[in-house]
Amino acid sequence: MRTPTPSVFIQGIGAYKPERRLTNEDLSCIVETSDEWIRTRSGISERHIAAPGETVADMGAAAARDAIRNANIPPEAIDLVVVATISAPSSVPSTACRIQQKLGLRPDIPAFDVAAACSGFLYLLQIANLMLRAGDYRHALIIASEQLSGIVDWQDRTTCVLFGDGAGAAVVSKCDVPYVGILGNVLGADGTKGDLLAVNLRTGPKPESVAGLPVGNHVISMNGKEVFKNAVRVMSHSCRAVLKKCDVSVEQISLIIPHQANMRIIEAIADELQVGLERVKINLDRYGNTSAASIPIALEEAWQEGRIKNGDLVLLVAFGGGFTWGSTLIKWYQPEKT
Repeated sequence: MRTPTPSVFIQGIGAYKPERRLTNEDLSCIVETSDEWIRTRSGISERHIAAPGETVADMGAAAARDAIRNANIPPEAIDLVVVATISAPSSVPSTACRIQQKLGLRPDIPAFDVAAACSGFLYLLQIANLMLRAGDYRHALIIASEQLSGIVDWQDRTTCVLFGDGAGAAVVSKCDVPYVGILGNVLGADGTKGDLLAVNLRTGPKPESVAGLPVGNHVISMNGKEVFKNAVRVMSHSCRAVLKKCDVSVEQISLIIPHQANMRIIEAIADELQVGLERVKINLDRYGNTSAASIPIALEEAWQEGRIKNGDLVLLVAFGGGFTWGSTLIKWYQPEKT
């Protein structure tokens, strides 16, 4: 498949990880668990936790500044802001509007949020892709920012060990170079299974504090066995679907960047696609599951490591609560900086 011009590509990528690290040993002092128990079941060794007073908008703005700088464009060139988050402390103003204000972006541009859980960044890519192709915008700023530490139950060892905080952002632009950037995107959702991975109001009393960690009014609940089974099935299917849509084989893919939820899920998907783990970007051990921020954080890291070069085919795949899922195929392209 050949995509018509204009092409839509990632011109700049950025990420932000809070300074505080919460190790498995730290968690063993909070809840009945151990480093070995967590690592063998998830592959996670540590995760980053937002500082007191540090918000989803603060982290998203930091990642966005990084992305704009790497895109080598002035902030006033941004004409669309879309944010993916499920952990913002308020719904209005949207996190996108708060980041627009923090960055001093033009006040005449649209800014809005999307709630697609761990698939959020792929939903953002498709929104930017379609809105830029429609002709009204040239540079979209898409941001995934999550403070999951504020919505976990720190007394539930089956979930609290999995999640962390962070943000990733990208400047998505259009150009006249054919067949570069976003080649295809497949998204899906199944609300009938939504309760298997959800964020709901607390049903019991809210603790004032747990070892200095944030405690919110909402908590994550998850049926791990069912989530695993569904994640592997739909992520594998969506990967094949987007490759078929773009007439690309698995062998042509330079790097797969999956949502960083669980090492067993990543291994199962690699096995389903018959891809060696050397072609899969994995940073789960250092960040845990950061929901929508997971893929852009991993993408930025892979770019910084030199694992992505112009012309490489990169496959992004995610699964999240809702249930939501998606896969995006990108032919990496960044013009020479002038």
